[in-house]
Amino acid sequence: MEDGSEEGSNGPTSTTGAAASHGRSWSELKATLCEIRRQLSAISAVVPSAVTFRTFPDGTTRIFFLGTLANGWETTLHYADIPSEDTRAMGKLHWQQLLEFNFQSNPTATSRSSREELLLLERKRLTTWGITSYELHPPSGKIVFPAAGALYQCNDSPHRNGPLFPSELRTGTVGAKLTPQICPSNPDLIAYVSNCDIWLSHEASGTSERLTYSHRGSRNLADDPLSSGTPSYVIQEEFSRYQGFWWQPQSKNGVYRLLYEEVDDSEVKVFTFPSSTSLLNSDVEQYRFPRAGSPNSKSNLKMMELYVNENEVLRTRALEILHPLSHMFPWMEYVVRAGWTPDSDHVWVQLLDRKQQRLELVLISLENFVEPPPNVFRFNDKQEETLSPPVYVIGKQTSDVWINVTDLLHIFPGADSGKISYIWSTEETGFRHLQLVTAQLSFPHSNGVHENTDVRWKQVSSVPLTSGDWPVVDEGFWFDSVHSLVYFIGLKDSPLERHLYVVSLEAPEQIRLLTHTGSSYTVNINPECTIAVATYSSVSHPPACLVFRIGHTDSTVEGVTLTPIGHLVEPQVPEQPLRFPELYSHEISSGDVLYAMVFRPYGAVPGIKYPTVLNVYGGPEVQIVTNTFKDMRYLRMHMLASQGYCVVSIDSRGSYNRGVQFESHIKHRMGTVELDDQIEMLVWLSNEIELIDMSRVAIFGWSYGGYLSLMGIAQYPDVFKVAVAGAPVTSWSLYDTGYTERYMDLPSSNPQGYKTGSILNYVNQFPNEEGRLLIVHGLVDDNVHFTHTSSLIAQLVRKGKPYQLQVYPCERHSLRSLDASKHYETTLLNFLANHL
Repeated sequence: MEDGSEEGSNGPTSTTGAAASHGRSWSELKATLCEIRRQLSAISAVVPSAVTFRTFPDGTTRIFFLGTLANGWETTLHYADIPSEDTRAMGKLHWQQLLEFNFQSNPTATSRSSREELLLLERKRLTTWGITSYELHPPSGKIVFPAAGALYQCNDSPHRNGPLFPSELRTGTVGAKLTPQICPSNPDLIAYVSNCDIWLSHEASGTSERLTYSHRGSRNLADDPLSSGTPSYVIQEEFSRYQGFWWQPQSKNGVYRLLYEEVDDSEVKVFTFPSSTSLLNSDVEQYRFPRAGSPNSKSNLKMMELYVNENEVLRTRALEILHPLSHMFPWMEYVVRAGWTPDSDHVWVQLLDRKQQRLELVLISLENFVEPPPNVFRFNDKQEETLSPPVYVIGKQTSDVWINVTDLLHIFPGADSGKISYIWSTEETGFRHLQLVTAQLSFPHSNGVHENTDVRWKQVSSVPLTSGDWPVVDEGFWFDSVHSLVYFIGLKDSPLERHLYVVSLEAPEQIRLLTHTGSSYTVNINPECTIAVATYSSVSHPPACLVFRIGHTDSTVEGVTLTPIGHLVEPQVPEQPLRFPELYSHEISSGDVLYAMVFRPYGAVPGIKYPTVLNVYGGPEVQIVTNTFKDMRYLRMHMLASQGYCVVSIDSRGSYNRGVQFESHIKHRMGTVELDDQIEMLVWLSNEIELIDMSRVAIFGWSYGGYLSLMGIAQYPDVFKVAVAGAPVTSWSLYDTGYTERYMDLPSSNPQGYKTGSILNYVNQFPNEEGRLLIVHGLVDDNVHFTHTSSLIAQLVRKGKPYQLQVYPCERHSLRSLDASKHYETTLLNFLANHL
């Protein structure tokens, strides 16, 4: 997309513009930032998140979601009612507040999140405050949610007046209560994690019971390596699984079962950090963190059986898997996903190897979970092998690059004639697509040796449901069992726009677009596939949220109809013209098409070149350039543009949602290839829009972007005048196993890649001039440890290289404190004004 209204002539010019922040005092910059925040917040729509549904007997659908209160900043629960098909509501749908605002007995004391909750928010990359998650039991209307270390519950009903007043759940532990789950077949049973073990609350009796005894509660973390119900750090951070226990969907014979993961961290190194809350007392916090090449956590599956009557939990029974997963599958390193089949007869698990090139979907019958024998040593292995209950490998994926784990799995109920069918995503064609798979259950995998998988794999039939040089996005998909239709989000029409599509099991690969091009969508659909909540925006239009009714004229994809019901968030008509970036595309010398986003300086004058900031990320799993509205999350880019900087972001090869070949450009060579793409695209943009002053270019970024900022100033000092590196990786040997080894292999297998990918090997190339390097880091960063920065600083000092350092003592990987964020933004503006 181009706009020539602010461009000068095609000829060269030496006229340059100065940043508006140049020469301004610290106080003036602070005031400017406050005004920018105010202006941007005025056009940043609050859109619903964490959407769930409940259908009442009269056909009304109640939509639950999280959102902030009017003029508030903490998220809370809301709902909106959608009448049955007999009536049609149009226009604005009213947000109804579900909870009383002051339900906590002592809001001042309890509004502060616990350390465990803050760490979970870090792993989830959530920046909201207040209620950040909740559990809904649709049949009963029970709602449970964590807040400030406690659990609260309430019961929704179709007809009531006013908000609900939640009550605090009675628990038997003083620790933070996390990740509550309501039993699907008995809402009186609520399981949750506290102090690294699983607890059970039984509402009918008002009792709470500890179910697992993995953790001893030792003050020394190294002496207490076991936990239950909580995934390891790497599983949360790098595989986005935050749940470590799963209720059986249906109770069998009056028995309630809870599958859970036990994690053994005994071989994972413990690191000590200054306390984020008690710096003056010299307190410390301990974390387990497996650096690349070091031992990971070990996981196994276990189960609890609960025997319950109406008034009490009668007894519990602890079961272990007959043969641990690591014995049956000695190649496996990570339990990346787990759950139950819909008929509740089997447990399924996805297992991934350490190099992340082999993924298997395994089905485990309930008979495999037994009471542990008094003697844990089993001498008659051969006899046990012949008596072992079946374990089935029903799916397998391999890659010579890496496997991107997703949540895109739907297992169909029933296993007729010894078969089971499911929909799973795979990237075997080079792009992520959906496949309908049918697997035989007549070839059990006995415990121990795992050599005949390929033979059994031949018994599996697979039908591609989607195909093409575009990916299905890992944002959920929905199956309409009545019409045999699959709804999913994909990038079929543009790599910059997410859209809702539908395909039929009866007509695979015949895909229909359901949303309008020109915007990008996030969608939630109810289990019956009759109501859809769609949030949409474009780079030039703020988000709106529209509720649709899904109808059908027949059972084909062409028969699907979307009828608008009303807006949860109406399209905005801003009081003043919006400042939004422009999107560009260009085919670089490799033949690949790259996309860029440019924020022009506010009030740019044709013919004048402006100081330019390359806002870089450049790493895997992230896509920055999209046709979506750039709101408060892009505050710093708006801020810089408002101060007279041209701000550029580029998705180079290695970024997300462009297919395996595009992403794998960085394989085994992170840090050494990304900037070539970035610079080639930047030079093209400088000729295309004639605003960019290539003699005054700053590179700045956070995390992987901070890493590339350091690489930029060291390796391309003639391109980048200054660099601002936030929370930078400086050596991949210091980062975690799951992420680093996926892209770089183990250090022992790729020593040269680790060497050339470490900024510590380029310290001699850093500029000798002052004012060219600013490093920013949170002291208690538990993701990219401050050790990365201190290791670099030690080398900079040794080589006599100048640098500036800004440390935030109480901040982790993300700057969550508003004070810290404002201080960093002022520091950034001040540094650029003085040195760019």
